Amino acid sequence: MDDVRDLKELQFDALKEVANIGAGHAATALSQMTNKKIMISVPQVTVTPLEEVPEVLGKPEEVVAAVLMHMMGDLTGRTLLLFPEPSAFALCDILLRRPAGTTTEFGTMEQSGIKEVGNILSSAYLNALSDFMGMMLVPSVPSLEVDLTAAVLTSTYLNFGSERDFVFCVESEFQFEGTTPNLKGHFLLLPDLASLRAIFDAIRVG
Repeated sequence: MDDVRDLKELQFDALKEVANIGAGHAATALSQMTNKKIMISVPQVTVTPLEEVPEVLGKPEEVVAAVLMHMMGDLTGRTLLLFPEPSAFALCDILLRRPAGTTTEFGTMEQSGIKEVGNILSSAYLNALSDFMGMMLVPSVPSLEVDLTAAVLTSTYLNFGSERDFVFCVESEFQFEGTTPNLKGHFLLLPDLASLRAIFDAIRVG
């Protein structure tokens, strides 16, 4: 597998454009879900070896709500959406129409809401990638894990791939109307090796 270091700036721009399109679709869907105007920006897109992901995310001892989905279809792999616990609590307040600061734990309703947001966001990013590559991508039913960042990533490593795998990481920032501060999250795409090659080839051609 070639290293990502030979990817040119224009090709990273193409990746970011795909992420921006996905973020736009997700913002529209979340606005309809919450009846609030929402902007989702993509400050940064990185492609990094699986074992270096903690350095990209930072704070390995931070508690996160992580939504995991399997990617099926013409490409296969997994997606992982990570929300720091404060952002996840704030998101639950918005989803469940509660005053800010109300949510302090992840009960059944809160878990359902976070999984639905994860489903919307991950599906939007996958649809954008699907359009870019001209391939069919189908997400699975989402599952939720609340744990330390390091523990979530370790369980992902144990169940997925080798140290030569690369991860596409999309930093996302959510601005809900009338809500401050902005909420942050990270979307991770972990393709298997065959799918990773196909994505790299598509980026290079693009």
